[in-house]
Amino acid sequence: MTDTAHPETAAPSLDKATPDKTTLDIIDIFHILPHRFPFLLIDRVIEIQRKQRIVAIKNVTINEPFFAGHFPNLPIMPGVLIVEAIAQAGGALLLTEVEDRSDKLIMFTGIERAKFRRPVVPGDQLRIEVELKSWKARPRMIAVRMEGMVFVGAKRVAEAIVSCQLVDTARGRGGPDGAAEADEPES
Repeated sequence: MTDTAHPETAAPSLDKATPDKTTLDIIDIFHILPHRFPFLLIDRVIEIQRKQRIVAIKNVTINEPFFAGHFPNLPIMPGVLIVEAIAQAGGALLLTEVEDRSDKLIMFTGIERAKFRRPVVPGDQLRIEVELKSWKARPRMIAVRMEGMVFVGAKRVAEAIVSCQLVDTARGRGGPDGAAEADEPES
């Protein structure tokens, strides 16, 4: 058997200079989000409208580690992870606008009006639609507010408004007292 060297694949060009990129596969997502298995909760992005909207897909399988305990005889995806999927989709939208994203993290600053309308079970495909409601940029920090709706087929299964901040990784660990600052984005 012959060993074949695979060339390093460069990160996709997803910066402000490439507004034509409207979909992302899992490799693109790996280059944008810091999350990895078992906590990466989006598999693909099927639509991006820069600084406006993103639509992501999550295929839910029985192999998800949370199904072992939630619940053993009636597997249901935890609602908090559906909200996290909304935040990750929104994070992908936000991070495509940031040039030096390798030194950045997106952190929750708020969750409002979360509603869960029906259980999400193995075999479901989540369509996560996130719309940007506000964007506030300051030196070394961007704060956003996003509204997310999650569908299985044509049925809405969950929704939430999430607020997040994009911070330098050093700042995200907190200042001298260990607490991270959290400014609420403007509506």
